Amino acid sequence: MSEQEPENNKLIKFIAATVESVRDQVEDMRGQMVMKTDLDQMATKSDVESLRDEVAYIGGQVETMRDQMATKSDLAQVEARLTVEITAVRGDVEQIHLRLDSIERALRARLDQIETEMSRLRSVVYLLVKDRPDMLRLLGQTPPLGDEGRS
Repeated sequence: MSEQEPENNKLIKFIAATVESVRDQVEDMRGQMVMKTDLDQMATKSDVESLRDEVAYIGGQVETMRDQMATKSDLAQVEARLTVEITAVRGDVEQIHLRLDSIERALRARLDQIETEMSRLRSVVYLLVKDRPDMLRLLGQTPPLGDEGRS
């Protein structure tokens, strides 16, 4: 048995060494597989350049949009200008309204004066043609029927 014991020890050592070697190889293969997976997931230089170009393009678009957008102070200035303009237009409208009122009063006074003068003129004409109704034809009116034979 004693001879067999050293051979068993040698065999156990051989098996242990083989197991260790296989384990090391499995670890190496696992590391290589992880690296291969990582490499598959890694971007190429052209991918990185393409991505860089896209980022630059988007950055340019953002800058363009930022340049076109108004700030709060820009909006406040526009609002202030609009307020001034609206106030000016309201003032102009109010002046026009006042002017139209004064024109209306002047026209009403003039029409009242004309109506008064026309009424006086009618009175004078009727007094003048009272005895001669045929004179009403000169004014474009027909004399009353009962007054034609009067002298």
